[in-house]
Amino acid sequence: MSAPAAGPVRDEDAIDVTRAAAWVRAHVADPDGLDGDPQVRQYAGGASNLTYLLRWPARDLVLRRPPAGTKARGAHDMRREHDLQAALAPVFPLVPAMVGYCGDDAVIGSEFYVMERIEGTILRKDVPAELGLDVPGVRRLCENAVDVLVTLHEVDVTAAGLAALDRGDGYVERQVGGWAGRFRRAHTPDVPDHEATIAWLAAHRPPDRPHALIHNDFRFDNLVLDPGDPTRVVGVLDWELATVGDPLMDLGSALAYWVQADDDPMHLALRLQPTHTPGMLTRDEVVTRYCTARGLDLPDADRLFYEVFGLFRLAAIAQQIYYRFHHGQTTNPAYGAFRSVVAHLDRRCAALLAG
Repeated sequence: MSAPAAGPVRDEDAIDVTRAAAWVRAHVADPDGLDGDPQVRQYAGGASNLTYLLRWPARDLVLRRPPAGTKARGAHDMRREHDLQAALAPVFPLVPAMVGYCGDDAVIGSEFYVMERIEGTILRKDVPAELGLDVPGVRRLCENAVDVLVTLHEVDVTAAGLAALDRGDGYVERQVGGWAGRFRRAHTPDVPDHEATIAWLAAHRPPDRPHALIHNDFRFDNLVLDPGDPTRVVGVLDWELATVGDPLMDLGSALAYWVQADDDPMHLALRLQPTHTPGMLTRDEVVTRYCTARGLDLPDADRLFYEVFGLFRLAAIAQQIYYRFHHGQTTNPAYGAFRSVVAHLDRRCAALLAG
């Protein structure tokens, strides 16, 4: 993660720095350069698990922990996230190196894990001018990012020791039902109920494609770019939702974040990544490049399903976050804005289904 994305720790998210540092020194393979307490900064990106930069004078590490307050069952599983990346590293070297997992809540008040920091740039809403990327450069970056997703989906999950994550056929059905359940449990009376979209998804599920390792939150602000060549991806972060399942569901989830230059003003206003930048692929071009690389034929009806599912799933994630704000479990004002996101995504799904 790039240090400029880290800022002061919010009061509600403060951790015991001395205890955290002592745990790190006791568990890291090489404690050199980790004397004393580090400076602690909190990454602003992301609205689910909390991520901190631990900065010693000569070394940086990153700590991940779950948020306080009510959470969905099975969400924010730090051990799972840690173990998955540790297993994946030998066959997909773009994951961060793991330092260790701590299941003792007494250390900082929750479970957590620590990893090495990958040096590089993380894109937020715009491509920084100082990267010096012209239109062809932006296109190379975009194509390389799509190719990373292709590479991930080609990983041999058995060789990685991750085959146990595969629950077998029915992944698409389980995802539709699971996210519908999460949305309904987190629903608040001031947002749309999304029931029309849920019913359409349940009625139009395609059969599972051959399963693959999927990231489930693949977007530019989870990618680290090479400091020497910002068109090249050197790291993939935030494996909280990763599993084994239908890879086209992963593609659909990525498309949900893919706001392009000719989208409607409200969709553009909610943009979180620089996919509108001249040189970036359109959503259609992303799908074409991905399917060509993997030798897939994707009918238009299935493409619509995956894209609508991605948008609904994003609405469910946004609603789970807004639920915490609505019920006073967090004072972070950014979480309050997710109410309008949920409403917009309901309209977006309806527009796609209306053709």
